[in-house]
Amino acid sequence: MTRKPQPPVEPSDEELKERVIHTRVPERLEAELRRRAQDLGISVSNLVRNVLGHAFGLVGDVVADGQAVARAARGERPRPIALEDVVAWQAIVLAKNAVCARCNEVLRMGGLAAIAIADHTPRPIVCTLCMEELSR
Repeated sequence: MTRKPQPPVEPSDEELKERVIHTRVPERLEAELRRRAQDLGISVSNLVRNVLGHAFGLVGDVVADGQAVARAARGERPRPIALEDVVAWQAIVLAKNAVCARCNEVLRMGGLAAIAIADHTPRPIVCTLCMEELSR
């Protein structure tokens, strides 16, 4: 049985309304915001909106990266990969730092790695050397 695709849902007028937040900032920060916005060719309002929109995700990534690096530095071994749960390994380019679930190597953002396609989450990430060993 195939299903007919649903038409896209248009956002309501209420969802499209933006809210205004007023805040006080030191004069030095205001000058920096104005300079950066001018350098980027955007308004201060757009710069602040973009920074706030990405801040929570970035903070979460930094915290996760920091915890993973700290575990690796302490020599903690992550839980072993249950090979029976792995269906396949998919080569990936990392969008953020990670730690190899097998050898504990710190993997840098932009580097090559592999992610497990598994029947569970979290799906472990391994370095390319460990991927080669696992594929033998």
